[in-house]
Amino acid sequence: MFTAEIVKRTRAIYDALRLHIIAEEMRLPGRRRKPRADYKASTLMRERGLWLNQDKHVVGLIPGVEIGDMFLYRLELCVVGLHGQPQAGIDYLTAHRSSNGEPIATSIIVSGGYEDDEDTGEVLVYSGHGGQDKLHRQCQHQRLESGNLAMERSMHYGIEVRVIRGFKYDNVVSSKVYVYDGLYRIVEYWFDVGKSGFGVFKFKLVRIEGQGEMGSRRMKFAQALRTKPLAVRPNGYITFNLSGGKENVPVYLYNDIDFDREPEGYDYLAISAITNLISAHGGANRGCECKYSCGNDCFCARRNGGELPYDGDGTLLKGKPVVFECGALCACGPSCKNRVTQKGLSKRLEVFRSRETGWGVRTLDFIQAGAFICEYAGVVLTREQAKIVSMNGDPLLYPGRFTKKWSSLGDLSQVYPEYVQPSYPSLPPVDFAMDVSKLRNVASYISHSKESNVMAQFVLHDHSNLMYPRVMLFALENISPLTELSLDYGLDDKLEERLAICN
Repeated sequence: MFTAEIVKRTRAIYDALRLHIIAEEMRLPGRRRKPRADYKASTLMRERGLWLNQDKHVVGLIPGVEIGDMFLYRLELCVVGLHGQPQAGIDYLTAHRSSNGEPIATSIIVSGGYEDDEDTGEVLVYSGHGGQDKLHRQCQHQRLESGNLAMERSMHYGIEVRVIRGFKYDNVVSSKVYVYDGLYRIVEYWFDVGKSGFGVFKFKLVRIEGQGEMGSRRMKFAQALRTKPLAVRPNGYITFNLSGGKENVPVYLYNDIDFDREPEGYDYLAISAITNLISAHGGANRGCECKYSCGNDCFCARRNGGELPYDGDGTLLKGKPVVFECGALCACGPSCKNRVTQKGLSKRLEVFRSRETGWGVRTLDFIQAGAFICEYAGVVLTREQAKIVSMNGDPLLYPGRFTKKWSSLGDLSQVYPEYVQPSYPSLPPVDFAMDVSKLRNVASYISHSKESNVMAQFVLHDHSNLMYPRVMLFALENISPLTELSLDYGLDDKLEERLAICN
């Protein structure tokens, strides 16, 4: 029986391997197009026996996969066993593998590929498989065979079918997301003449009651919140501009529980305040000489162990003790792919009041694993300064106490038996504190969890003092819209799991 943690770890391996393949192949001379890394990663994982439920075609629920889980690639659905067909919309048990000797449908993908599909959420009319040309136009009659026959047999025996919906989605590398919406039962089917004049099988599916909210509905709700929040949630919003315009995108503040407006009482600080006395000390004061954007042979790449830390889309390839970005002394421009965190917040976040966590932060956007979220901002204090400030009882954050969740991002040890975890030069202890008693940003309201979906990554770009890196937050996993963000602050187990630094 697979658990949610095993599924999460398997998906992390898939993401890490896909990014590794892209990074390796883009190094080749003359490479202009990204490779089909999603396909190569899934193939390699299958060869290594890392697919979950491999060749089993599970009927019903997939252990460890939750309703609302979102995926960027169809082949990722295959890896976790949610849908075993990389192209076909109907996945099914063949007759010789079925216990009753008849084909049985296990899952379908609804993505608008058929002109006769009808979808209202709880009720779905799904067009059968087959009879289309290369442009997805119906060009001949469908037959009651293969997946279509499996759908009819599942209806006959009352066997539930998993439904995954595909949507076009901006600002993700695949341009599309797939959302698992739970189990449906086929209640009716018929043969009808479609819009193109050819016979098409239609299957009416009804969602089984008692399941969690559909992920696709949450996704559409989040999309509406991004564009017209008051139209879909008229009560509870305090402000749509908590940052006072200091971030690239608005930060919402929402409270429909009580009259607390505390986050409005602080001055917003988008990036940490570091004194010149701290930033003046450090290593070599030089930068790269790249004209436009950096490559793996530049000075900054060598500082990162011989490779740039991000891919072309700004995704962190693997976690490190510290990431060296290009800075003011570098010749490359602001569009350089090694300046990811300097570009600021790009994901739309909402600070919200919760009965469980006090204040929390949730995302209105889909956030891909390895994507930059925001800086954890405050006033940086030396150890001596922190001792004085702490006497006043002001809330201080100690970045050195964050757990090293970064070590799991990009880990390929389960794929390559000979894989050796990278060794990094010893660094001085991170022994500073951040004062968030008067100046803070949205990150201060992120709740604590041992099973966090966000990690802290130390980054240097505006100075070279290794003892005082900036604290940047990255996604540890794919985070669906309206999901609360959580961070492992390294708190004692005796403290409440729900504790956030500013609650």
